[in-house]
Amino acid sequence: MTETSSFTPQAHTGSDDLSSSIQRWAVKVEYNGTGLVGWQRQTNGPSVQEFLEHAASCIAGKRTVNSITAGRTDAGVHATGQVAHLDFPADIALKPHQVRDGLSYYLKPHAIAVIQAAPVPPDWSARFSATWRSYRYRILNRPTRAALGAGLLWHVRGHLDIDLMQEAGNHLLGLHDFTSFRAAACQANSPVRSIDHLHVARHDDEVHVTVKARSFLHHQVRNIVGTLVLTGHKRWKPERVAEALAARRRSAAGPTAPPDGLYLTGVGYDPDPFA
Repeated sequence: MTETSSFTPQAHTGSDDLSSSIQRWAVKVEYNGTGLVGWQRQTNGPSVQEFLEHAASCIAGKRTVNSITAGRTDAGVHATGQVAHLDFPADIALKPHQVRDGLSYYLKPHAIAVIQAAPVPPDWSARFSATWRSYRYRILNRPTRAALGAGLLWHVRGHLDIDLMQEAGNHLLGLHDFTSFRAAACQANSPVRSIDHLHVARHDDEVHVTVKARSFLHHQVRNIVGTLVLTGHKRWKPERVAEALAARRRSAAGPTAPPDGLYLTGVGYDPDPFA
């Protein structure tokens, strides 16, 4: 990766339109979501958005800098590749390393850091320009609880059969009505989504479930993981996951996995502003 882009922000004067008043920057962010209420700014606790916008305001001379994200993570969920865009005032000169390092500096001491920054056109959107999102869920699968990874994974004691989990997960690939796997409070207009990739793998004492799709429903990945664990414990046969999917009823699927093990790992764009 480089710190260059085909688009260079310019300062504009004499116009009231959006492109003349702001310079838009895409940022890739990693964070530990423990103790946070999630991405979105809320009144009941600290959020990633609140801290990021505060850091951006420090760079902008205390002026307000608004942000839009590619996906709003829940309380306790982490990220290694979250993407957002920030609208800085057009009258300040910025370079990619200054945005990246400046934001990371002002984000201290919180467990949030900006990995990359790139200028983008004013009509580019971290949310609407995204072509896919990917998540990874980490399960610690051993008898002993985590000492070093507490809050960063889900501890499941009984041995998980990952072959059965993968067989069950294959029933969820493609375009489906995921009513059975979305939160009751999900506000999406449609429960129909298309899962492009779902892979279950063991890495020593950990089991990772990786899922990729254009977009996800509220709690969709956590509900899928909770259901796959039932299969891994041989409490469900893999074909029961297909039956739960067809039922289109939340109670037909398994429990919601805790937020601790969930990571937003990437967001795709064409072209990629960070390439």
